[in-house]
Amino acid sequence: MAVGSGQDGKLPLGALLALAMTGFICIVTETLPAGLLPEIGRGLEVSPSLAGQMVTVYALGSLLAAIPLTIATQGWRRRTVLLLTVVGFLVFNSATALSSNYWLTLIARFFAGVSAGLAWSLIAGYARRMVAPRLQGRALAVAMVGTPIALSLGVPLGTWLGGFMGWRMAFALMSGLTLVLIAWVLIKVPDYPGQSSRQRLALRQVLFTPGVRSVLAVVFTWMLAHNILYTYIAPFVAKAGLASQVDRVLLAFGVAALAGIWLTGQLVDRHLRMAVLASLATFAAVAIFMGLFSGSAAAVYTGVFLWGLSFGGAATLLQTALADAAGEGADVALSMNVVVWNSAIAGGGVLGGVLLDQWGVVAFPSVLLVLLLLSLAIAFRARVHGFPRGHRRSGQVIAGH
Repeated sequence: MAVGSGQDGKLPLGALLALAMTGFICIVTETLPAGLLPEIGRGLEVSPSLAGQMVTVYALGSLLAAIPLTIATQGWRRRTVLLLTVVGFLVFNSATALSSNYWLTLIARFFAGVSAGLAWSLIAGYARRMVAPRLQGRALAVAMVGTPIALSLGVPLGTWLGGFMGWRMAFALMSGLTLVLIAWVLIKVPDYPGQSSRQRLALRQVLFTPGVRSVLAVVFTWMLAHNILYTYIAPFVAKAGLASQVDRVLLAFGVAALAGIWLTGQLVDRHLRMAVLASLATFAAVAIFMGLFSGSAAAVYTGVFLWGLSFGGAATLLQTALADAAGEGADVALSMNVVVWNSAIAGGGVLGGVLLDQWGVVAFPSVLLVLLLLSLAIAFRARVHGFPRGHRRSGQVIAGH
């Protein structure tokens, strides 16, 4: 396997943080409209519910594009593909900032989602390729740090700036950050060749590689449980009298998630299986705890912190396990991960909405517990392929990712 400066035992932090910045821009671009719906609605002369479709079409772009674009660009040089995704954010966030037409805005948002779908399927493999196999999990933890930062700090800050400067300026600011990122990638991120035709595996072949389906099943069940609670956190914490403190609750989650991703970086290469099982078991215990004490503000904050701690390293753990299992098909497998992950986000919104309408937030802990126990059972059974015991098997990691 060809590797970068991580071969000498040091992480190429400049390059890895450029990947983290890419993930940060992906997340903030996706979620920014959620905090600015009234302002966007007034600006485009549509209802807030129609403005909310800016989030929907972004997710749709990611879902539809991740697999075909990843397959289509497998043979391209890796930095070229990364720059294409970043330039996509520059073009389509700028179009969103300048557009006064609702439908043109939706088209721009769709193609911003397309850029994100390709970016998410690229970041993990790129980070792994920069370092020696024994450092791959730690490198991925650094490359994924942009996600909890975006969720805990980037989105609230973008929402505040949008309210202060106008929603168009919030998107223009994202374009400005993207210009900085383009220069950063050109200066710091090493380039690698794509996969040769003989290295590429068909989609079906990757899907049926031992361990791949087990990891994807854990991704779906874990993220479905997470997104039911995350999407409807406001009504859930209102029972404890925290309706006016949702921002603080999410900040507690984000801070804990940052701690979780640091902890995962220490464990992923030596104890990946244990870390996955412990994270799922912790979230399941949180579901029980919050079900029993959902009326207590102190209990809710405690539960949310432990939930964030268990979630922070999820992307690192699951993408490392998936890429290890898929071997030469890692890029294609990671594009499947984008589809499954986004499907769980959408599913969490739909299922959580049904639960909220039919039974209220009291139903959330029980449903979360069922999903998490199912996820735990799948991960536990995948002891040979998917989430194997012991140290990661670096021999599975092959050039081309």
